Amino acid sequence: MHSQQTGGKTDRTGPPKALAPMDRGKGRTLRIVALGGGTGLATLLTGLKKYVGPQGPLEPEELTALVTVTDDGGSSGRLRRDFRMLPPGDIRNCMVALSEDAALLARLFRYRFASGRGLKGHSFGNLFLTALTHVTGDFAEAVKLSSEVLAIRGQIFPSTTQNVTLRATLEDGRRVDGETRITASKGRIRRIELVPPNARPLPEALRAVEEADLITIGPGSLFTSMIPNLLVRGMAKKIRQSKATKVFICNLMTQPHESIGLTAAQHVEAIHDHAGGKLINWVVLNGKAVSPALLEKYRRQGADQVRNDLEALDRLGVGYIVEDLLVEDRVARHDPDKLAQLLLLRIP
Repeated sequence: MHSQQTGGKTDRTGPPKALAPMDRGKGRTLRIVALGGGTGLATLLTGLKKYVGPQGPLEPEELTALVTVTDDGGSSGRLRRDFRMLPPGDIRNCMVALSEDAALLARLFRYRFASGRGLKGHSFGNLFLTALTHVTGDFAEAVKLSSEVLAIRGQIFPSTTQNVTLRATLEDGRRVDGETRITASKGRIRRIELVPPNARPLPEALRAVEEADLITIGPGSLFTSMIPNLLVRGMAKKIRQSKATKVFICNLMTQPHESIGLTAAQHVEAIHDHAGGKLINWVVLNGKAVSPALLEKYRRQGADQVRNDLEALDRLGVGYIVEDLLVEDRVARHDPDKLAQLLLLRIP
């Protein structure tokens, strides 16, 4: 193994893993499974969807998103409490990300009511999924049918269809229940778990993992978006057994009250710890510095740019690629196009 510094980018090569897209035979479909939640997974899907289907610049790809369902805040939390259903928000974000950006239905699913008793704060997409869940009696079926309505490029599965909540154990020994309370709590998280602990995944989700060529984890909240998918019964084992290349897309910034001060290697260690052993082959890192003004804004909120501790990643035995992936508006985000191209063209 070696590291090579060229043009501000560090590529670490490692042992051969899964078949690289550029090397696979003509007509060979690359099967991609992306795990996560929140805006991070939606950003990744926005870039990857351009490669799904025969219209893509490469051979046709297949794309499956496995989405965490532990959100208990905002519109999703209200619907979850009022209708005793799984939270629809992260699923809706992924649907919109995989739909045609300019499509009227996609714009409609993004629409959020700004006023109205009982409606204010809800998005139309969340309400649509709620209604369809009650019509079909099955959240997973509602997701499938909604995806067909939006004609998305790919397929989306909730990580489980059981009503699960998150429980965090903090470094001081305190236990905090519920995603909203966990993200608001002060203190570093030592461990996260699902309640109940034996939630089952969909058979279709396990099959997608088993058949995958490339499995991605992140970007997104480490303990409340990424790791919960790995805690569903049998999921981490199935990922470990898969012949796919497993790639962790490291966050750009730490998250206040959740990943305070964690380096890139410490993110990987947390994932491996919760997954019960080594899971990741490669780590994708951002090599571009956040602007001073935006960095100061994050620091006032208790966050900072994630430090790329490459020597620690060496010790963990994972490969890494460092690339300029940062785009800024009011927040720091991954460039979805660069990220997709890196995953499809440069990951062995």
